[in-house]
Amino acid sequence: MSPLVMLLYLLAAVLFIVGLKKLGSPATAPGGNRLAAVGMLIAILATLIFGDILSYTGILIAMVVGSTIGWVLAKKVQMTGMPQMVALLNGFGGGASALVASAEFLRFQSSATDIPITVAISIQLGVLVGAVTFSGSLIAFAKLQELVTGRAVTYPLQKTVNALLLLVTLGFMTALIMSASTWQFGVLVALALLLGVLSVIAIGGADMPVVISLLNSYSGIAAALTGFVISNHGLIIAGALVGASGIILTKIMCKAMNRSLANVLFGAFGATAIEGGPAGAIVGDQTVKQVSVEDVATMLAYARSVIVVPGYGLAVAQAQHEVREMAALIEARGGTVKYGIHPVAGRMPGHMNVLLAEANVPYDQLKDMDQINPEFERCDVALVIGANDVVNPDARSNTSSPLYGMPILDVDKAQHVIVMKRSMNPGFAGVQNPLFFLENTSMLFGSAKDSVAQLVREIKEA
Repeated sequence: MSPLVMLLYLLAAVLFIVGLKKLGSPATAPGGNRLAAVGMLIAILATLIFGDILSYTGILIAMVVGSTIGWVLAKKVQMTGMPQMVALLNGFGGGASALVASAEFLRFQSSATDIPITVAISIQLGVLVGAVTFSGSLIAFAKLQELVTGRAVTYPLQKTVNALLLLVTLGFMTALIMSASTWQFGVLVALALLLGVLSVIAIGGADMPVVISLLNSYSGIAAALTGFVISNHGLIIAGALVGASGIILTKIMCKAMNRSLANVLFGAFGATAIEGGPAGAIVGDQTVKQVSVEDVATMLAYARSVIVVPGYGLAVAQAQHEVREMAALIEARGGTVKYGIHPVAGRMPGHMNVLLAEANVPYDQLKDMDQINPEFERCDVALVIGANDVVNPDARSNTSSPLYGMPILDVDKAQHVIVMKRSMNPGFAGVQNPLFFLENTSMLFGSAKDSVAQLVREIKEA
């Protein structure tokens, strides 16, 4: 590899690192994303210009087709579909790495050349991680898109079956290192794809933020392994950065739920769901207190301090712009509005931050859990829009709850709590929320977008 190519890859790596650093803040994230994109462009150009490219025509056609698809998806996919899109992108990354590693294996086979042991190990690990990422991401997409059940799918001896499958896969990898054969390699690919499917179907919808970040890490690891296969330093660096950042993010997500990664992967959390009732229903021996739009509007219009807690229901309703307009009206009347963001609210890491940023909510109003929790006791109104598990008080006190120990937003400590939901159905975890039945809680049933739009009209007239 020429010194100029090495220099370009180094420049790309610097841009990746700086861009990744800037992604840590909503204010600098757009600029960081652009820097990383420039770095990737430099790495691609260095590879195309100085690499041993067999067919520029095929590459250009693939770039045009891929760029067109990406542009269309970026324009058409709504924020509610962003987690699904991220899952697909993770899968495509893993699949591409597996294909490149497979192509290298077939190249060695067709030339009847012995594969160096280090390259053989990299090829097989790249195929294993890439294929697991690809098939696992497709299952994650199907769960998020509700093409299959979002609950954890379990069956007898599931962990034993998965463990045996992994051992058999490792056995084929060992055999391939000793004596490479095409049919054994084909079996390895099939086993890796099956392992990805069986690993993700056992994970429930409540754990999707962790799954998304973990699969993102897998895609980076697969890319780095493929970089070793084809001796591409740029790919190694980029893959290592994605893999490491994904692991760090996964750890943050697990900490936010007070659960270990092993529990997320093998605990089958959310395998069963507790059915809720329709709007206004009696659940067990408890009855919720409903409130009208007019009463909520009056409460918000004269509140000095309002904390909005967004959840996936807000994203589904695409109500972020209406919420921003409502907040502006409250502020115009002298009140303050802040947003309490739980790390695992929504279906992917940072989901709520991106959603609210799209509506131009000021970054300084977005508060993470540790920042906002002390303020709930001094809050006049906590407005919970489509959130459920992340505000469940059982996580603090009910040792029998599957949520016990998970850090939550302390909305129940506010003077008044308004919960906006379509019905009494439980959240991803499949457990009922005692917050809904507290004396200081009132329920406003209906679509978040319609309800907030009505609140805007009523506040204007208050």
